[in-house]
Amino acid sequence: MTAGRSRPAHAARRRRFDAAAPSWLFAAPALAVYALIVLYPAISGVVYAFTDWSGIGRDMSFVGLANFRTLLDDEQAMGSIGNTLLLTVAIVVVQNGVGLLLALGVHAKLKSRALLRVVFFAPVVVSPVMVAFLWKYIYNPDPAAGLNGLLGLEVDWLGDPSVALWSIAGMVVWQYAGYSMVIFLAGLEGVPRELHEAAMIDGAGTWQRFRYVTWPLLAPAVTINLMLSTIGGLKLFDQIFAATNGGPGYATETLSTVLYKQAFVFGKFGYSTAIALVLALFVAAVSLIQVYYLRGREVTA
Repeated sequence: MTAGRSRPAHAARRRRFDAAAPSWLFAAPALAVYALIVLYPAISGVVYAFTDWSGIGRDMSFVGLANFRTLLDDEQAMGSIGNTLLLTVAIVVVQNGVGLLLALGVHAKLKSRALLRVVFFAPVVVSPVMVAFLWKYIYNPDPAAGLNGLLGLEVDWLGDPSVALWSIAGMVVWQYAGYSMVIFLAGLEGVPRELHEAAMIDGAGTWQRFRYVTWPLLAPAVTINLMLSTIGGLKLFDQIFAATNGGPGYATETLSTVLYKQAFVFGKFGYSTAIALVLALFVAAVSLIQVYYLRGREVTA
């Protein structure tokens, strides 16, 4: 009898505690883990960007803006910024263009559309390093092997400085075009069929229906795809490091590969974190501009 009375009393005390406790208290354990794993390393990285720390031991000196001045005077690093921007533009334009075409194709009433969706999306789940090694074989410079043998060419895809960067872009587009396709497909599924039927009754052709009905309603999907592909292009590392390691020369060097080498090859951890900070601020700025512009387009559309 006593135990029976204690259970309701305990439940009542628990309800009173739940009502009196602030809401943030329940999120405190997750916030503590987030602060330890994410916030603390991020803030430490900002601090190290103003030091000459080598990455080993605790010996370091505060050098102010010296690392950032070194970045501006570093021809390799400044060249990598140009490569990063070119690579990002190529990836964003081609990946989203191909993804949209694939989405329109598999959205049609085809018997094999379910299989095609799986086939086109399959490269996304493959490790980027595995994709790089696969494409190193496809880009074999031997005229009788790989892409050269298929097209009858004699191109050193990864060894020619004028071609290597675009070869990396093609590799990335092949892997992630299916990801863009899935997002565009989600947008296409949300376009009401009645709008297309009304446009057909009014005499609109295929292109007119896409231009004035489908495209405006795809604005949210376009926003997501452009942001994801832009961020992915700006911080691209795995495929480049596995395929060319920034070569030939510095032809495929990006900010991500430069900061990695400065930290783990040359032992300039402070300088590398300064590059990482610049990259993070640049990605954040580009993302904010994209959000402002693309969200405005969604409203007007």
